[in-house]
Amino acid sequence: MDFQDKVLTCVSCGEEFVFTAGEQQFFAEKGFEHPPKRCRPCKAKRKRDFSGGRSPRAEFGVNCAQCGRHTTVPFKPSQGRPVYCRSCFEDRRVTAV
Repeated sequence: MDFQDKVLTCVSCGEEFVFTAGEQQFFAEKGFEHPPKRCRPCKAKRKRDFSGGRSPRAEFGVNCAQCGRHTTVPFKPSQGRPVYCRSCFEDRRVTAV
């Protein structure tokens, strides 16, 4: 399919923005049927507003209890409890089942 850049109007701010041929190809590959309604700045603002303005989760640096590799986890580790990197954690889950 041959895509060409299209000029669209943002439903939030009324400004025109370009829906590029590459973006159209991406939309087609993903099966999206409708073009975007908002420009990038309005889309980002809407996403921030929808998330309630929450800040990203805190990340804590730890060393894996099994392989010793440095990794980050989205929780504060408790004293005396082992923490695993993603691959070691998945290995432990598979062998436990």
